Amino acid sequence: MKKRWISFIGVLLVLCMHAQENKLITVNTKNEPIAQGKFEPTWESLSQYEVPEWFSNAKFGIWAHWGPQCQPEMGDWYGRGMYNEGSWQYNYHVKKYGHPSKFGFKDVINEWKAENWDPEKLVVLYKRVGAQYFFAMANHHDNLDLWDSKYQTWNSTRVGPAKDIVAGWAKAAKEQGLPFGLSVHSTHAWTWFETAQRADTIGPLKGVPYDGKLRKADGIGTWWEGLDPQELYAQNHALSKNSETDITALWGQWNWDNGASIPDQKYCDNFYNRTMDLINLYHPDLIYFDDTALPLYPISDAGLKIAAHYYNTNMAAHNGKLEAVLFGKVLTDEQKKCMVWDVERGAPDKPQPDAWQTCTCIGDWHYNRGIYESGTYKSAATVIRMLVDIVSKNGNLLLNIPVRGDGSIDDKEVAILEGIAAWMDVNKESIFDTRPWTIYGEGPSVDAVNALNGPVFNEGKVGFTEKDIRYNQKGNVLYATVMGQITEDVLLKAFADASGEMKIEKIELLGSDEKLTWNQHDESLVIKKPKLVPNTIAAVFKIYRAKG
Repeated sequence: MKKRWISFIGVLLVLCMHAQENKLITVNTKNEPIAQGKFEPTWESLSQYEVPEWFSNAKFGIWAHWGPQCQPEMGDWYGRGMYNEGSWQYNYHVKKYGHPSKFGFKDVINEWKAENWDPEKLVVLYKRVGAQYFFAMANHHDNLDLWDSKYQTWNSTRVGPAKDIVAGWAKAAKEQGLPFGLSVHSTHAWTWFETAQRADTIGPLKGVPYDGKLRKADGIGTWWEGLDPQELYAQNHALSKNSETDITALWGQWNWDNGASIPDQKYCDNFYNRTMDLINLYHPDLIYFDDTALPLYPISDAGLKIAAHYYNTNMAAHNGKLEAVLFGKVLTDEQKKCMVWDVERGAPDKPQPDAWQTCTCIGDWHYNRGIYESGTYKSAATVIRMLVDIVSKNGNLLLNIPVRGDGSIDDKEVAILEGIAAWMDVNKESIFDTRPWTIYGEGPSVDAVNALNGPVFNEGKVGFTEKDIRYNQKGNVLYATVMGQITEDVLLKAFADASGEMKIEKIELLGSDEKLTWNQHDESLVIKKPKLVPNTIAAVFKIYRAKG
């Protein structure tokens, strides 16, 4: 009997292993076939990717991370937080709109009209600030497509503003000659909207379900009659582990593990078709996926197929040359060969061999009235010093400027942008078209430990002072940027001349005609404090090295 039980257990283990091996959801490509070309939907094939030169030169982009969650002006993940009983967003929602069993996120979308949106005006401003590429959001975790999507009836041309948001941004970017990027976040609507399945646990509406389970038939006589809320919320499934009580459970399930509810075939096919449609309509120069590695990876091959199609169509449009940039987050070393690594709200503490990008925001990703009122946006100085540090490590900075629900940006955001523009007007040559030097920097921030862990987010943990220097180069010129207000002589240890290999011909201070006094010693280069420093944010010394 014991042997028979051992044999039976062995068979079960084999079956379980087989089930795991066949768990992959293979998306149907009939409606949206993959373009033929150099790339196949495998990691091995995608590893042929090479970052285009234009992106390595660009260094700085601006992002409009804008959608219906900006309408309440209550910050990030409103569409999830408004269903979290007792939270600040829930309390605001009940007071402003009513109980989420009666007025759900679908109804917030109906409030969003984007009545003051002027994409041309905004993109003109962003280009003047120094942006070398522009990003718009195509959809967020709230699952609303912001274009005339043929696979998603919940889109901005049919509900909300009744406008093709992506088309408007694309036209504005093209008119300004800026490469156009699109960010896609909707893969996680399946689990993200699980809070909409909840109900209050106390109070007069205790046990009354929120609107996450509504169906098309429930809409008779409402503004959304004819639309199916399940196409938006995707909540006709069992909850993920701990989802019913723990709002943070999702954070540990972002990779479709640790008890996450797994999307079905229909959901994966729909995401694939929508994203392929987006690519084929707008041919973006850059695509950002808010996913670990690729969308729906590793539970589906959807992301691999989308990536192969994107690269192949881009090559076809550029006479066989790949000019596309595809971003993924939390990548392995092997995956970094297949796309550009994006680091959210943080940066590695060392230079990277391949081009990469930080994405961050001056406030919340979605507009937050509280940040405006408290005056706690990142300052122009903070943004510029971040940019300089990132560029010294071979990275780019993608900066989100939160847009209000009506489509405008506020006066404090404009002032920050003007501050960045003023610095760029004088110092942009030290940023654009540069490459890392052999030493990226020196000073206290270099010595501090600020390694990336997990999904990154190490921004702001190490500050900068005038003792911190960042370097980069362009040809025979080196740029040394002081990361604070200069109050004394500037000492650069990287230019010690003990060997005679660091001979300098000339040093200039960008934005100044003053003739500088400097001395190169065996231990360092000392630049006498200029009489007049052009800015207090980050002064840039242009150092001409002797040829040969």
